[in-house]
This record gives sequence, C-alpha cells and structure tokens, in this order.
Amino acid sequence: MTVVPRPVLDGDSLKYWEGLRNEELWIQRCNDCHQHIFYPRSICPDCFSEEITWVQSGGTGKIYSFTVVHHAFGPFKEQLPFVVAIVELDEGVRMMTRLKAGSKNPSVEQRVKVIFERLDEELTLPYFEPV
Repeated sequence: MTVVPRPVLDGDSLKYWEGLRNEELWIQRCNDCHQHIFYPRSICPDCFSEEITWVQSGGTGKIYSFTVVHHAFGPFKEQLPFVVAIVELDEGVRMMTRLKAGSKNPSVEQRVKVIFERLDEELTLPYFEPV
C-alpha cells in the first residue's frame, strides 16, 4: 500500500472530507453574495461574509490547466508519470486535482467528471477523468 501524506481534518474542511468518503463532492456557497467557494474556509473570500453553506457539486467541469509530472519523490515516485490539473467546476470554482491514470492526452477546456479513489477506510480522494 502506498502511504500518502494525510490531510488535516479541521472544522472548515471536515464536511468536504466526509463527503469524499461517501463519494460526494461538497463545496461551499456564500449566502450573501451567492459565490461558490473552494477550498473550504470560514469566511467568503469575495465579500467576507461568515454566512456560508455547504452544497453538493455536480462534479463536472473542464480542465483549466495541467502538467504531466515525470519526476517525484517519496510515495509519488511509484506513480510516475501522472497528471496534476486545475479543474474549473461548473459551479465556477477551481480545484487542484489529479487526472485518472488512464486519461490520455488531456487538453485545456476538456470536459471532465469527478471519480473517487478510496485509499483506505479514512481517506478517499477526488480524481477526474474525461466525460
């Protein structure tokens, strides 16, 4: 089993990580300015409101940018090469993620959808693959 660094489950991000365990992608939405928010935080980065709600994302979007990683260390060395991407969800937020290993020839603007990879009982990660 590959050992990967563990995320810190804090009050701001707990709902996100619990959602992934249930194969659901949750993001935040500001109740005041109605902007979607990612990464999880306690105040809206647009209007500084503390009135934030969790909403389930549709899990679809497009590749905003990507890079193919050919050199890595530690647990990631075994996984080379892999693609790290910035995916812009249909809700408008961007998240850094990885494309599924079988994703051939990714391109900017390519439509993708979330898939979930359970690493163990405690950790599930969101990856994306072409639609």
